[in-house]
Amino acid sequence: MRSKFLIVAILGVLVGGLSALLVDPNARRALLGSGPPVSTGKALIGGPFSLIDQNGRRVSERDFIGRPMLVMFGFTTCPDVCPAGLQVLTAAIERLGDAGKAITPVFVSLDPERDTSPKLKDYLSSFHPSLVGLTGTTEEVAAAAKAYRVYFKKVADEKGIGYTIDHSSFYYLMDRTGVFVTHAPHSTSAEALAVRLKSVL
Repeated sequence: MRSKFLIVAILGVLVGGLSALLVDPNARRALLGSGPPVSTGKALIGGPFSLIDQNGRRVSERDFIGRPMLVMFGFTTCPDVCPAGLQVLTAAIERLGDAGKAITPVFVSLDPERDTSPKLKDYLSSFHPSLVGLTGTTEEVAAAAKAYRVYFKKVADEKGIGYTIDHSSFYYLMDRTGVFVTHAPHSTSAEALAVRLKSVL
């Protein structure tokens, strides 16, 4: 009798394992060694935030619903990566002509101590006229960066005077409902970025 229960238990394990192999591609690859796991979900990028724009108005992610967003994180005293990235962003949107007017470009400062609303307004005036600059308290900025999976860290500058911000550099494309679509590194060309922007128009 005990042997019958043992046989039934073994059969149950075998059937369960076979079902997992047939239904779950990750389980199949893990057990059979036939390649890396397959991603089946959406990237958890983006989410609620509450920040201050360059005009001193508090805004949240809800204020952008209905318009695709192209989001970039940086800081106004960034020596090269940020201004170069904003130039590419500007050129990419301009390549779309009138269709580009549907895109809301957003620049979130990672340096709230120095990047006040007036400073952001002055800095962004050199780039696309539709750019929305966002700043806030240290905690608010950190929460927004965490939502977008952005790495940043305050570090002493090379001269030992003041500080700079070490940070990851990506463009984040969000659709009209605020859902993440794709991202691109700061090295992306204006032509390539424009192609990605067309996907949400």
